[in-house]
Amino acid sequence: MVRGLSIFRPESRLRVQAASARWIAAALMLTAVTWLAVLAGLLALAGRVHDDVPVLLAIKLPLLQSRPELIFAGESRTVYQVDPNLAAQLIGKAPGAAVNIAYDAGEPLALLAAMHRRPDRFLKAHVVVSVAPFLFNEGVRSAAVYPQDVAARLGVAEQLASFLPLRVGTLIRFIREAFAARLAADQHIADLGALPAGFGLRIIDRTQPDDRFPAEIGSHAHYANWDLSGPKAGFEIGALCEMVALTRKLTVVVPPWAPRYDRARDPAWREKDDQYSALVVDAGRRCGFDVLNIQSIPGLEQGNYADEMHVNASGVPIYTRYLVSRLKR
Repeated sequence: MVRGLSIFRPESRLRVQAASARWIAAALMLTAVTWLAVLAGLLALAGRVHDDVPVLLAIKLPLLQSRPELIFAGESRTVYQVDPNLAAQLIGKAPGAAVNIAYDAGEPLALLAAMHRRPDRFLKAHVVVSVAPFLFNEGVRSAAVYPQDVAARLGVAEQLASFLPLRVGTLIRFIREAFAARLAADQHIADLGALPAGFGLRIIDRTQPDDRFPAEIGSHAHYANWDLSGPKAGFEIGALCEMVALTRKLTVVVPPWAPRYDRARDPAWREKDDQYSALVVDAGRRCGFDVLNIQSIPGLEQGNYADEMHVNASGVPIYTRYLVSRLKR
């Protein structure tokens, strides 16, 4: 008996491979389309539930119960550098007369939302808010620092176009933060939460090794893909301008970098920093708020810095005393 032989011709093998490739491509395309549709749906839902006051700001707002006359707000260089208890002493007031409601990567739009929510707590206060380049530079799109309230003002199509495929983490953070902010709002954390310790000051109690400091600032991530013409600058500057009518006085602070960096020897940094400072100064003239562009502070040395941006515990009183001395009351 002769067994039947099956001859698999090369042409047949090629047809099978081509068909398999088409099926794989179709499956991948279907998966991608499905994934995009799910992501778009989540972004749309996040946009609906989003609250402009994030959790990190909401947990600081119970400090306003003391009806302070000096409110420090903004981003991390206020969180870790301004001692409100010392500030109250310096202006001759009791503890609680000054508070620190800043939070990491804090943006003006969020502070503006807090003002609209509790206008009575801000109307008679001098509000001092710090800003940083990443708040205005459209080129910075990383998840850690992209302003959430700006992201909320972009349509879903613009969000997808702006952050896919390399910055999908920014979209995921926006979705997560939107639901967290809504939960905090529904739980009335801003009114019923516990009072933060130290009137809101947080201290960095370590200093990073010298080899962890960047060699220069011109190529720092906050200045990457430099662009001040996008929605960030428009929305955040607009928020600062709107705050003027909601406070007794508004001062915007551009804090210094560590003294080891020399603007004169770093033209890329100097040019970008001058543009960003000019953006804020011009808005101040137009809208009626003061601007403190602080490039250095007497007595604040490299040893007082924890990293290239933030002071350590030893630098807090030096920074606080200098800042309060510059405020026009």
